Amino acid sequence: MNFAGTLTRSALTYADNAAVSKGHSIVLNYAQLSDRVSKLAYSLRYSLALKKNDRVALIMKNCPEIIETIYAVWHAGLSVVPINAKLHPREFGYILEDSGAKVCFATSELMESVTDAKTDAPLLDHIIEVGTRSYEKLFDGRAMPLEDLAPTDLAWLFYTSGTTGRPKGAMLSHRNIHSMTMNYLADVDTIDPNDCIIHAAPMSHGSGLYALPHIARGANNIIPESGGFDVAETFDLIQFWPQSTFFFAPTMVTRLINAPNINQSDISNLKTIVYGGAPMYLNDTLKALEILGPKLVQIYGQGESPMTITGLPKHIINNKKHPNYFERLSSVGIARTDVEIRIVSDNGEPKDIGEVGEIIVRGDVVMKGYWNNPEATANSIRDGWLWTGDVGNIDAEGFLTLKDRSKDLIISGGTNIYPREIEEILLKHPSVYECAVVGRPHADWGEEIIAFITTHPNTSVTKEDLNELCLEHIARFKRPKDYRFVDKLEKNNYGKILKTELREILKRE
Repeated sequence: MNFAGTLTRSALTYADNAAVSKGHSIVLNYAQLSDRVSKLAYSLRYSLALKKNDRVALIMKNCPEIIETIYAVWHAGLSVVPINAKLHPREFGYILEDSGAKVCFATSELMESVTDAKTDAPLLDHIIEVGTRSYEKLFDGRAMPLEDLAPTDLAWLFYTSGTTGRPKGAMLSHRNIHSMTMNYLADVDTIDPNDCIIHAAPMSHGSGLYALPHIARGANNIIPESGGFDVAETFDLIQFWPQSTFFFAPTMVTRLINAPNINQSDISNLKTIVYGGAPMYLNDTLKALEILGPKLVQIYGQGESPMTITGLPKHIINNKKHPNYFERLSSVGIARTDVEIRIVSDNGEPKDIGEVGEIIVRGDVVMKGYWNNPEATANSIRDGWLWTGDVGNIDAEGFLTLKDRSKDLIISGGTNIYPREIEEILLKHPSVYECAVVGRPHADWGEEIIAFITTHPNTSVTKEDLNELCLEHIARFKRPKDYRFVDKLEKNNYGKILKTELREILKRE
């Protein structure tokens, strides 16, 4: 069960179809991509002397070479270690050392950082800059037959963000990514060979994983010239490429729909925006549907259960006549086809319908465990269930609503307070652009609620305005004790607000 076989099959059926493009230009068709993958695989095994199941790291900004390197690594029977391109060299070094990667592919602007990181990774034998003459020489040899692999063999070693300590490597097998791919086709969207996916979000994360079902169906993978997310460029690519799909973080969706020229832009080619990483706030979702039309799909997953726990498909998001429409839209949807979900207490006892507890999941998409970390594996996977660390509840119709990460829960005066509930209220104010609610240590109450606020350009709002808004919608004890108006809220590479940093700011005061 080598997942690279999906590319081999697509190359037979869709040989002349565009497989990889950059900007407005086709770079490779499927026959060419498959040929390059098999030759690079040969070089990895026989020129670079890698052995079956060795790890190969990718430290790359979005570029066409990402796709051929990923599939070549799998084709050769090796494992991919995708690394966030925005990390510090010391963080590169830690992941390279921990994974035991022997080869690392990097884009030119990251070569210096990767070279610096090599001092922390003694097993790293080769650093290869993609797009160079030495890189292209790896394609001069013979083609390698597809390596036969077990379903449990490691395919994707994904390191978590590390906000609460050293990042951990989630081990995803070929069975895991097969399951994720089939789940996309079953629950998220249909794909045909005339479709394309535009990779504006980092391909080391969700967008790269969503390349897989598109390649399995012979669709085109487009890399923006910028290599990332630029609103004007996004509009241009939508206008140029028919039947275009994106994977976005919610913050990217809000930036798109708040663009000054959104009403003048031709988005008729837009097929689907899949958003995930965090649920989108209700007001933003309603605005996105009004502007973009019935083209949104929400997914909820984790690196440990990649992109696949629950989902809100188009037919649910667009069913405005349902009596629970707004409640459904505020949720993260229903369990995916081959996933089981439970809400449990700290000791694992099932919670009743509507009760809040930790979300646990099981299914073929759930990781094997954490790389070289049996203690963390034992804490996270118990009796076959993945303990997500996320807090939520399930209603009578099976819809899961996230409250927060368990670490983001605020306990004030012995009462559990879920920041997301407060954030939803604050975002109702027309001047509030983004917000983040965190807890600040308090001698008497344990924690008190602090809200960080950014506003739309040329607008203003006062603390009094926000207090009044909160008191109209939620209990007084949930009202923030203070508001911090800031120019921006720092985010990680994927667009999530870094609440850990906000809490650190408060601790230093």
